[in-house]
Amino acid sequence: MTDGSANNKSWNDSWSRRGFLRSAAALTAVPVLLAADPAVAAAELPGFPADVALYRSAYRNWVGEITADGLWACAPADAGEVLAVVDWAWRNARRVRARGSSHGWSPLTVTEGTTADDKVLLVDTATHLTGLSLESGSGGSAVRAGTGVTLEALLTFLADHGLGLTAAPAPGDLTLGGALAIDAHGTAVPADGEEPLSGHTYGSLSNLVLSLTAVVWDAGTGTYVLRTFRRDEADCAALLTHLGRTLVTEVVLRVGADSDLRCVSRTDIPAAELFAAPGSGGRTLDTFLRRSGRIEAIWFAFTEYPWLKEWSVTPTRPLTSRHVTSPYNYPFSDNVPTVVADLVGRMVSDAAWYLAPVLGNAQLDVATAGLVTTLSADIWGPSKNTLLYVRPTTLRINANGYAVLTERAEVQRVVAEFASFYRERLTAYAALGRFPVNGSVEIRVTGLDDPGDAGVAGAQVPLLSALRPGSGSADTAVWLDVLTLPGTPYAEAFLRELETFLFERFEGTRVEWSKGWAYTESGVWSDEEVIGTRIPGSFGGAVWNAAVDELDRLDPHGVFGNGFLNGVLVRR
Repeated sequence: MTDGSANNKSWNDSWSRRGFLRSAAALTAVPVLLAADPAVAAAELPGFPADVALYRSAYRNWVGEITADGLWACAPADAGEVLAVVDWAWRNARRVRARGSSHGWSPLTVTEGTTADDKVLLVDTATHLTGLSLESGSGGSAVRAGTGVTLEALLTFLADHGLGLTAAPAPGDLTLGGALAIDAHGTAVPADGEEPLSGHTYGSLSNLVLSLTAVVWDAGTGTYVLRTFRRDEADCAALLTHLGRTLVTEVVLRVGADSDLRCVSRTDIPAAELFAAPGSGGRTLDTFLRRSGRIEAIWFAFTEYPWLKEWSVTPTRPLTSRHVTSPYNYPFSDNVPTVVADLVGRMVSDAAWYLAPVLGNAQLDVATAGLVTTLSADIWGPSKNTLLYVRPTTLRINANGYAVLTERAEVQRVVAEFASFYRERLTAYAALGRFPVNGSVEIRVTGLDDPGDAGVAGAQVPLLSALRPGSGSADTAVWLDVLTLPGTPYAEAFLRELETFLFERFEGTRVEWSKGWAYTESGVWSDEEVIGTRIPGSFGGAVWNAAVDELDRLDPHGVFGNGFLNGVLVRR
């Protein structure tokens, strides 16, 4: 392993780092809403509900590559005001796009090139749709939540009542509505001998939904209405992972007793050992999965030692573990270190992409040292405090994403074959002086969406969740993400090769909706074969068309569409 941090000591700390950090800070800011002049609003949006304040707002996705300025926006105070806004939008040929934290990559909310002339209205959910309350019934504990609540707020509320989730996405700033729209997930499968707890799931958050309230078209009255869908209703199936083709105002989630988790991090296992072929022996990923069921591997580009996190259910604090009383316990990762910022700034401003190996090793060095200096290599506490570890101040970087559905016994094979292909292609590109990846590979493993976890007879399976069980024997998903800086040359070509390999090598490959997919040689979300054939085929034609038909029937006027979604969610 090269000492990337030492190599950077001689560089001038002032060059471009400040500009880079200013850009990152701007992306983390809450969207600025500028109150609209009443006369202008009345002229441009005549008849808009008087009780709902209008604003002008910019839109930025997670990395700032999809942007739009001067859009009309509003923040309804409750579900009734949401309905009034949607009804107005339908009658005035407007499109409604729900906005939470904008922590996503793909153009599910707003497409690139959207302008104020495109009649798009942003509905901000995070301002007022944030209610939380506990409910109980024959199925156990449940929480009623507004879809604008953040995952951190939700998990904090649950922890205060002795409740929690088996797994959750790492960023706490995600809104619940956004997470459910794209079947957000954590990383967990049953460890050897582990018995699942009541009220929990190893699948996506969508699999915990007991009921949801959405704005949908009612053919009987000829208008949009608020309707509550129970989990056992057929119409609920497409709404559990709807990709933004509806607006959900409130959900009821099944939850269970919280577990104290120990999270141990290590950077001493070579990738060649961790991702070895099945039967190789040693400290393989499968070894840790069998022991704890909860792992994440972060493999920085051009390095040999991944950062492996292993969570285990541990009721009593081990003597070597630090008790953590709040989340986000990796400050060296949440806040861009100087050495990393300097490298990124030089790569972007000077097109010094050949520094990717130096950046990868610097990131590994920072993580290895940071785990020691912050006493975060071995932490223990309520699940929330170890599951949430990504703040908005982390390095903003592009990510692609896929779930490979497989049998639990085949996880090591999937990881080994992926790692071998990734390493071979990255080496081949580097030999040509091309460095398409400068971030990391992230690997997680989850269960699938078992409707029995909802505790409701006849519970529907989310139609468009990547974790929807297929027709085969797969019971597990391996999530594979590759991260690289926006604008990195040859990234799209490299990721296209990787995507093609996954679809052709593993029959159970599906895309991760919120991230990058459908690559061409120079673009993303644009390959017609992937969009028109591979993605629908990964769910099966009957399932895909059922989801499309249901979403169209509940929104026949396309109030919740956009140009991108309208081209993806069509019958095949």
